[in-house]
Amino acid sequence: MTTTGSTEVSGTWVRLASHRAWLDAEGERLLNFAEGAGAAPTGFGWLDDHGRPDPDQGPHLWITARMTHVFALAALRGRPGAGPLVDHGLAALTGPFRDVEHGGWYSALTPAGEPEGTGKAAYDHAFVVLAAASATAAGRPGAAELLAEALAVVEQHFWRPDEGRCAESWDRDWTTPEPYRGANSNMHMTEAFLTVAAVTGDTRWLERALSIAERLIHRATRENGWRLPEHFDAEWRALPDYNAERKNDKFRPYGSTPGHWLEWSRLLLHLEAALQDAGRQVPDWLLEAARSLFAAAVEVGWAPDGQPGFVYTLDWEDRPVVASRLHWVLTEAIGAAAALHRRTGEAEYERWYRTFWDEAVARYTDRYRGSWVHELPVGDTPPVWSGKPDVYHAYQAVLLPQLPLAPVLAGSLRAALERD
Repeated sequence: MTTTGSTEVSGTWVRLASHRAWLDAEGERLLNFAEGAGAAPTGFGWLDDHGRPDPDQGPHLWITARMTHVFALAALRGRPGAGPLVDHGLAALTGPFRDVEHGGWYSALTPAGEPEGTGKAAYDHAFVVLAAASATAAGRPGAAELLAEALAVVEQHFWRPDEGRCAESWDRDWTTPEPYRGANSNMHMTEAFLTVAAVTGDTRWLERALSIAERLIHRATRENGWRLPEHFDAEWRALPDYNAERKNDKFRPYGSTPGHWLEWSRLLLHLEAALQDAGRQVPDWLLEAARSLFAAAVEVGWAPDGQPGFVYTLDWEDRPVVASRLHWVLTEAIGAAAALHRRTGEAEYERWYRTFWDEAVARYTDRYRGSWVHELPVGDTPPVWSGKPDVYHAYQAVLLPQLPLAPVLAGSLRAALERD
């Protein structure tokens, strides 16, 4: 594994009350910025660099669901005012975003609040499940009913028992599936399933999370030298040239994405801990894969062009494709390093944890306008993002180091609230 230098470290920052206080202060700063998204009449708006809803962007389902999740976590931590913002998000998810006729949720609305994106995507629906589960943990009215409905939609339309993974997307009335399978949407379904299991105690969702991880990571990624294949056809055959003409796509970029290797590294450790807590058999490969994904990410994704930070995407020869640095990749690196250190106690992960936070403070945390700079451009590649749409990744980065691996996030925060 590439090292961060010869600096010796002892102990861990996370045990220091002063570091935890710093993380909490950073979390409050993020939430102060994010509250501006709640000014949108429907759901949560796409925020610009100054924290104002972009008037040219209608509400997006994934942003509304992610921000509902974030404010549910904040409510579980005792932040006054967070609960009503959760309710604001739930009102949008049970109102304008909800397709009353065909079921499921629209992917986007016009600025006037009318359906615009009428396709039904697994990526978006994963965040509806996540938001509903976290809001249920926070005890918000109507959240449990929304969670039951969202899980029924996943059960009926997305989960494919014969594939052990989720389908990608459908048209509005669920008649025509997209002939594509995606690792990104299945990763976020894994995250959602872990949260559902933590909140409801239903271990069926752990089994499904393990099924996805086993096929995408233990098989496809291990066989590919720990370079995660992102795109597949309907038969789960890898499509290495997918989107070669759209290399900087927000959700389906060409090549492989080291940020997803890091995100999976952490999710595998949550899954391992959750299975253990549930008294289920724990596959040995989960820890091995978590280590290997992290090692590959820092080996080929960190500063491959001599500049600090993780590149967005690599080709299949480990060469940068989109070399721009995206904030969410660094936040996932922070979470993965913290999780691996908690799991193993090894100093190497603590060194990386400190390195990643130093990089975040040096170049990403925007102390003048708020939140984190979402993208640092490199070269002449067109930008991937505009503004600072949401704080989901950054807010989780300040929480994850302070919490046990299981139950994940909302489950741990609810347990702490009930215990205290």
